[in-house]
Amino acid sequence: MDAQFDYGEKVRVIKNIRNDGTFMGSNRGALLIRRGSEGYIKGVGKFLQDQVIYQVHFMEQGCTVGCRESELSDLASPWVDRQFERGDHVIVDKALSSEGKIVVKEGESGTILGLESDQKPFYYKVTFKRDDSEQVSAWVIPESVLTFDPSLPAKIIPTAMLKRSAGC
Repeated sequence: MDAQFDYGEKVRVIKNIRNDGTFMGSNRGALLIRRGSEGYIKGVGKFLQDQVIYQVHFMEQGCTVGCRESELSDLASPWVDRQFERGDHVIVDKALSSEGKIVVKEGESGTILGLESDQKPFYYKVTFKRDDSEQVSAWVIPESVLTFDPSLPAKIIPTAMLKRSAGC
């Protein structure tokens, strides 16, 4: 089993890296590194004799994290960055309607369930809890009408908002 990346090589994380319980000083499940972040290979090892694990140093976040090969790509590989991830809390900037009826009010808060299109323009499946009941509705909404909801803590922090104290 040969390593795909070499010491000192710059790589990109293609999946959000969360604490699996091995990163001290951070809660299990906490976001350590957001997808799209770039870092440098600091070391290479093996786990259970069948998985290559890389020590990747992320200068912007100021920490080193263990990453599986499947979580990394080289910088030459195509990359499309998107604004939101599963679990992000968002606000709708415009009222949305279906069959002439408003289904989501302007300013309403929802939670990203996932990405519905993998090319621009991006569309996300977003859930909204109805104020008057326990019902939840889900709609596919374009990225252009969504913004982060500052009143709720994001489960995943946007790269621009990551500080040294967050995650690492």
